[in-house]
Amino acid sequence: MVQTISRDDLLNKIKRADKFQLVEVLPKVAYEHAHLPGAINLPPDRIKDMSATLLPDKTADIIVYCGGPT
Repeated sequence: MVQTISRDDLLNKIKRADKFQLVEVLPKVAYEHAHLPGAINLPPDRIKDMSATLLPDKTADIIVYCGGPT
C-alpha cells in the first residue's frame, strides 16, 4: 500500500528513531551532492536491477523521496 507522508511526519519518524528504510530516487550525482541522513540511493534508471539487493526485506517500511519543485 502506498501512502504519502509530509516532511514533518518524516522528520518526526527520524527523531523517534522509527525503523524504516529511507530511499532517495535521484541520479547518483544528485545523491552525492546532498541527501537526507541515512538515505540510500536508488537511481530511477537502476530500480529494477538494484532494488532486490538494496531492499531485501519485503516487509520493511520504505520511504521514498526525490527532488521536486516544492
